[in-house]
Amino acid sequence: MAGAAGPPVPRLLLLLLQLLALPAGRADRAGPDSLYVSEYFSQSAQKLSFYSWYGNAKLFHFHVPEDTVLLRWLLQASRGKGPECTSMEITVHFRHGAPPVINPLGTRFPANATVRPSYNISITLSSAVQNTTFVNVTTPAAGDWFIAAHLPQAAGRIEVKADMFVLRLTDMPVLEPGVPMPHTVVSPAKPLHVKVFVPKHAAAMRFQLSSCVTSEQRACTVRVLLGSITLPQSFQRSLTCTGSTNCSLALESPPWEKWLQIMVESLGTANASVSVEMLASFTVCRPGSSSSFLNFISLNQSQPAPHRPGAAGSSALAAAGAPQNASGQRSSSCLQSQPVVREDLDVVSVRYRLLNGPSVPVSSLSPTLLLLNLNTGMDSGGSLVVSLLLNKTSVSLANATVAACVSAASPVLSLNATQNCSTAFSQGYPLSVSTSSAEAMLIVLYPQTDDWFLSLQLLCPRGQGACASAEGRVSVFAYLTPCFNDCGPYGQCSLLRRHGFLYAGCSCKAGWGGWSCTDDSKAQTVGTQNLATLLLTLSNLMFLPAIAVAVYRFYLVEASVYTYTMFFSTFYHACDQPGVAVLCIMDYDTLQYCDFLGSVVSIWVTILCMARLKKILKYVLFVLGTLLIAMSLQLDRRGVWNMMGPCLFALLIMVTAWVHHGAKRRHCYPSSWKRWVFYLLPGITLAFIAISVYAFMETNENYYYTHSIWHVLVACSVAFLLPPRDKHKKPWAWPQKLTCRYQICQNDREELYAVT
Repeated sequence: MAGAAGPPVPRLLLLLLQLLALPAGRADRAGPDSLYVSEYFSQSAQKLSFYSWYGNAKLFHFHVPEDTVLLRWLLQASRGKGPECTSMEITVHFRHGAPPVINPLGTRFPANATVRPSYNISITLSSAVQNTTFVNVTTPAAGDWFIAAHLPQAAGRIEVKADMFVLRLTDMPVLEPGVPMPHTVVSPAKPLHVKVFVPKHAAAMRFQLSSCVTSEQRACTVRVLLGSITLPQSFQRSLTCTGSTNCSLALESPPWEKWLQIMVESLGTANASVSVEMLASFTVCRPGSSSSFLNFISLNQSQPAPHRPGAAGSSALAAAGAPQNASGQRSSSCLQSQPVVREDLDVVSVRYRLLNGPSVPVSSLSPTLLLLNLNTGMDSGGSLVVSLLLNKTSVSLANATVAACVSAASPVLSLNATQNCSTAFSQGYPLSVSTSSAEAMLIVLYPQTDDWFLSLQLLCPRGQGACASAEGRVSVFAYLTPCFNDCGPYGQCSLLRRHGFLYAGCSCKAGWGGWSCTDDSKAQTVGTQNLATLLLTLSNLMFLPAIAVAVYRFYLVEASVYTYTMFFSTFYHACDQPGVAVLCIMDYDTLQYCDFLGSVVSIWVTILCMARLKKILKYVLFVLGTLLIAMSLQLDRRGVWNMMGPCLFALLIMVTAWVHHGAKRRHCYPSSWKRWVFYLLPGITLAFIAISVYAFMETNENYYYTHSIWHVLVACSVAFLLPPRDKHKKPWAWPQKLTCRYQICQNDREELYAVT
């Protein structure tokens, strides 16, 4: 059980109390022969933050085992140490099968995207340090469950921890299809749980309850619940039976190849048991599968292989029998299945390829069915895109319409003009194409883990008999992508991870918002984007005075570092801009790394230069510090100590050197009051203002001008803080030294000869 190893003693006591607090009678609800097992799953606490995009929501991922009859979540919200503050409301979303699709900011979703509201609760954390909330779900659906939590506003250190308790029936009775089975409901407090397996290609299910008799020989009243609860929407079916007469419930398109839970509870007196007889029967649809077999044969024939005895005869036999088989199945089967190949491209990236080509035949006699496999457990973190394109020349009837339904767990096998694409326990997504509107697209955000089906059928306005011989062809394009349209030109698709589960989200820029960065209600204009790019890039030119001062005072290494920083900061910010004002001379990650490296090294060499160390020691510290800074940035590029560490260490060296110089000269260092008033104090003031703007004023909305101010202030402070040149060096002495080396040596020899 995840996360249950080695909890502290108070935690064990709390878990024991929660298990003992389960509703009375749960431990023997199905009678003395039933065995219930309780299990506990836990995940570590996560610190919440204000929601600006999906990456701010903290995700919890749990797996509910089969035959679970009770699910209880324990949500613990706690506040970190610090002063008391006002009450805070935490929003928690729940969903089965995939991460919940949420929209706390009320932004727009992309066109053709289907969004259904998530099930959520609010947890109010007042002045108390901790708040505990329970969420109970009876007969939950087995599989993956997800919880997402976030704060409506940014305040405080608030954490949420999620624990899951399940009560599972180990020997749940199995209802065999077509076989009446007697069962007994012991008491109203102990409902009966049974399950039945739904076979593949089941078109309909009929549940019948009969011979309902109480132990007191009175008329009985029972309630039957078919299916499991799923969130945010639950399609659990209910049936109330009174008296000994037979009552039944018919279900269209039950979930294929899954166990269906059935709960029967008595509504009579507390001490009376109820005997019932249950019967489940299925209507199975026979698909036309000759196309799948023929495509398998054609794939084998397309690959070169050594000749085997009888292989040619088998292929010829299959090819000869194909037309008769295909025509026979078109008339007798209730659906036509088209073979689909799943092609995995990358993480949360899948393409579906039809073996018969992108175009599939659609008739009015039976629906055409395509299987889209999304049941690997790692496919629910992206977006499923289904696109239909009708070939207008293929439709022999002018006013015909091709209706389509995309559904999970089971297909829609009867499509009509008023069809809402609903199955027994789920709601699908409708699509339609016609000669007047030949294209249609559907985007399913975070599709649940399951087998998905695409059903297509030709509908005629004058009834299905009017177009019995008509046929249309529809091109189907289906794929799974991490982010639809790669978040557009104003967003960045980020791959997120939580305990091995991968999911994607869009981080928007330039004021754009929404799930796929398509909401332009607060977007910046093109002029504003150009202004932001110019400010962030041209503000780096303020390093030119610092470079000139460094060269004038013979600090060539420092001038080289400033030039490096100016160059890469300019082109990094030119590449970092969203929208149209973008210029990338190399890879974005490389530009970002070089910009961060140049910024920290510039501060490092400036402070060491102010310390006035010996040249050999100064250059050793230059190289050693640069190597350590490069290593630190590689480990954690955005770490706070990447800049704080070198700054504090360099300041410590500078203060130590100044104290040493002052003690050696027996007066304050630097000794000139002009140096303090006209250079050091202005430079330190500019540096402190720059740090204040960077740390306390910079936000995503004002980034382009506050960060530009940071560039200007830092560059100007460097020009003020650089120490003066050595007294024995003249201005621009470095070219004289390079050109007059021989003359200096000759003068030294003349003085030497004069002494001797």
